[in-house]
Amino acid sequence: MEHPEVGGGGLDGFQGARKDLSVLSRIFRRTEVLVERDGKGQPFSGKRISRHSSGWSKTSARLKAQEGLSVLDIGPTSHSNINYLTSLGHSVFMADLVEESTRSEWLRKSTSGLPDEYDVEAFIEKHMNFGHRMFHVVLLWDALNYMPGPFVEAVVRRLHASMVEEGEMLGLFRAHASGHGAAFCRYHLTDGENVEMQEYAPHPLLHIYQNRAIEKLFAGFSSCRFFLAKDNLCEVVVVR
Repeated sequence: MEHPEVGGGGLDGFQGARKDLSVLSRIFRRTEVLVERDGKGQPFSGKRISRHSSGWSKTSARLKAQEGLSVLDIGPTSHSNINYLTSLGHSVFMADLVEESTRSEWLRKSTSGLPDEYDVEAFIEKHMNFGHRMFHVVLLWDALNYMPGPFVEAVVRRLHASMVEEGEMLGLFRAHASGHGAAFCRYHLTDGENVEMQEYAPHPLLHIYQNRAIEKLFAGFSSCRFFLAKDNLCEVVVVR
């Protein structure tokens, strides 16, 4: 019997006891109760805010209709996401790209008076080296709004190369610098049409995306479907 797995490699994976707990939670059809903590072991402090998501509703339908998919969840680790996705029979991989991209280790100091440059290649190799793993679903969330500019196109290219044909990616894009949900958040999945937003680390909003810029960003994909919302978030489901 093949069990759902939680991936590691160059990613923020879960192994050993945590992996076993996720498998057991599926076998016994129960939800594991865990204290949500950030990457440094500190409990999340933000309150979860429920938000309707048409994009998640579409992606969720595929996850419920098929088993054995590989899912890449980009963002701070959510144990509830891992448990939910493995309960549907999927493999889950985590990559906290925003947190990692803001580390000073990726800046190469200039010795010629020119601006410092990011070592994009090294970042992609360390945090997006998936080996031969190909993903059916990618939960990108709003990561591209908070990553330094030089990383954005490289991340999109690597995601495109790491998705199966007709694979889907759910992304959120901020059209304004203020308003509901402007802070960097962790997104928690639900079994319905809502996602729960939980304020996380104080990463600054670096990019604002309008529809035309989003279309250009995903020009290499076969389609990009927009879902408009009442707040300042624009949702897209992109198909490989």
